[in-house]
Amino acid sequence: MVGLVALFSRGGSACSHQRGVGAMSSRSVAVQKLKSDVACLRLPLVLAVVALLIATPLAGAAEWELTSPAGSLQVRVTQSDNLQYAVSLRGQEIIAPSTINLKVEGTGPISAGQPQVDRRSVKETIEFVVARKYRERDVAYEELKLTFAHGAVVFRAYDEAIAYRWETSLPGEIVVTNEQAEFVFPGDPEAWFPEEESVNSHQERVYKHLKLGEISSDRFCSTGVLIGLGENRKVYISESDLRSYPGMFLHGLGNGKIGLAGKFAGYALESNALNDRDVPVTKAAEYLAKTEGTRTFPWRVMLVTEKDSELLESEIIFQLAPPLAIEDPSWIVPGKAAWEWWNSINITGVDFRAGVNTESYKYYIDFAAEHGLKYIVLDEGWSQATNDLLTPHADVNLPELVEYGKQKGVGVVLWVVWKTLDEQLEPALDYFQKLGVAGIKVDFMQRDDQQMVEFYHRVAAAAAKRRLLVDFHGAFKPTGLHRAYPNVMSYEGVTGLEQYKWGNEITNPEQELTLPFIRMVAGPMDYTPGALSNANQESWRWNVGHPMSLGTRCHQLAMFVVYESPLQMLADSPSRYRQEADAMRFLSVVPTVWDDTRVLDAKVSDYVVVARRSGDAWFLGAMTDWSPRELEVGLDFLPAGKFRLESWADGANADRSGEDVRCDSRDVDSQSTLKLRLAPAGGWIGIIRPLDGSHAPEADVAK
Repeated sequence: MVGLVALFSRGGSACSHQRGVGAMSSRSVAVQKLKSDVACLRLPLVLAVVALLIATPLAGAAEWELTSPAGSLQVRVTQSDNLQYAVSLRGQEIIAPSTINLKVEGTGPISAGQPQVDRRSVKETIEFVVARKYRERDVAYEELKLTFAHGAVVFRAYDEAIAYRWETSLPGEIVVTNEQAEFVFPGDPEAWFPEEESVNSHQERVYKHLKLGEISSDRFCSTGVLIGLGENRKVYISESDLRSYPGMFLHGLGNGKIGLAGKFAGYALESNALNDRDVPVTKAAEYLAKTEGTRTFPWRVMLVTEKDSELLESEIIFQLAPPLAIEDPSWIVPGKAAWEWWNSINITGVDFRAGVNTESYKYYIDFAAEHGLKYIVLDEGWSQATNDLLTPHADVNLPELVEYGKQKGVGVVLWVVWKTLDEQLEPALDYFQKLGVAGIKVDFMQRDDQQMVEFYHRVAAAAAKRRLLVDFHGAFKPTGLHRAYPNVMSYEGVTGLEQYKWGNEITNPEQELTLPFIRMVAGPMDYTPGALSNANQESWRWNVGHPMSLGTRCHQLAMFVVYESPLQMLADSPSRYRQEADAMRFLSVVPTVWDDTRVLDAKVSDYVVVARRSGDAWFLGAMTDWSPRELEVGLDFLPAGKFRLESWADGANADRSGEDVRCDSRDVDSQSTLKLRLAPAGGWIGIIRPLDGSHAPEADVAK
């Protein structure tokens, strides 16, 4: 249209000021200006041009805006040479114009051409089959859909987040050659950056605290990543609904821009089995995925918060994921599990040789039954060989163990190597179902290319068909698979307690106070807490057979409230737990799923105080990093009435001896304020129950 206006303007005449107006004006403005130039142009020619402008879309940029239901968040989408978006919080730009695109072989960019524009408003209530934070939650969002010739881009604006994803509508199979996903930030904000060296990764990384401008284009991280914008505002970046497509990493933008951009593993062409479990990709295609032509792609998620506590309260990754795919999920039972790997089956006071054998596993079952634990996990060693899931170890009578567990109300979960499971999926799961096994712990995937992502979905669906729980270890972060398949109880993809068996550089209290604000936002987190050998920096020692944690006993116990995992491990030895009555009084009753969650106080990497409700009981957990703290916590979330608080606190000498615990109880109500004193790397736990009610066991309160 610029050219048309210029063509009919007479150089040097009174009409020459109109040159170039149309490029940045709406159609109506351009028409009005042309009408005003009748004196300079022939009337028939003007009318012809006006008609043409009315019938033809404008050249140059088109723009659309989408605002969240409460009006706090806004995304502005522009289309010119590229498709870009920008995000504002309360009128201030927090994500600068960022280019996005999806390219498919044979079609070019999906965003080419003039789109059809559709909008909708949605209000819904989400019910959680496995209630990681909440039993149910009301959700509202505004949606903008731009449909092009070969696909679409969909934006959603929630009051807590902005998300977008691509869709394609092409016949047959397609090859996705590239996805451009930029996140450009004004200024130079800080970043918590889980840096990676390869896309062949188990995604167990320390969060490096950097200025975003320090991250060059050749450095990259796994997601999620957290960006600090100042004034306590944060943006958490991750993805949801990942299927038949590689997971998203993020690299520095470079080229004078401050920000991050998507990086993806190429489609795996060749891999090399180094052993029974490590199968890295050795040759990848230049393209990202071979997939069906008509489909939706993963959501690119930007969770925006103004308080650090909001990071822990969000379920945005779950909300964006596909709905329940299991017809009847009533058989899925969350719970705690006794786990033998971390403690190296070090049990004492028995008349048999401890190890990988039937007697030792029965000991774990007995312990689980005594303390209300729903499961035991048989880690590596239960099978005769890791490459054969159909033949138990000669010293392990698996049918007898499963039956013994059933009699005691304890299910048996079996560790498996992903490679072997992939090769024996149907016969192995049929065998486990026939025996009555409760679930599987799948380990060592350490990739998130398209083929590996598809493996997760195959396992989740095949296990659900046979009523088996799944725990993914050696895994990439959650992306919402557990919504469609709630039998997926947990994922690793975290620097967990296991790291203390080898050192204390990766896992430490600083990292443990970062995990809830970044890794746990994505979904359940199998950190495997529960260490009872608790040391400070001076007394900690490396010991594979008898590992110890950094921080206090209460720091470890508080993880059972703060950390979310519907299948939650007790990592230490039953023999050790039986010596610690105070700890077991708490661990026996703490649930793994919750009716409600309130984050009472929190600061990334420093401290957190969480309250979670199960039935009429509230469980409180507080943790700090290496800094000792005094925190005041109000109980105004309680309903009217009188309550009894039972608490476990760092003892007076917990800074010297981490196992020092002080137990107490007192009456409280909604007007009460608690003063919590946390030792360095300390913690605090409380259970609040109505005085006029009786406390139900975990099996009831967590139902």
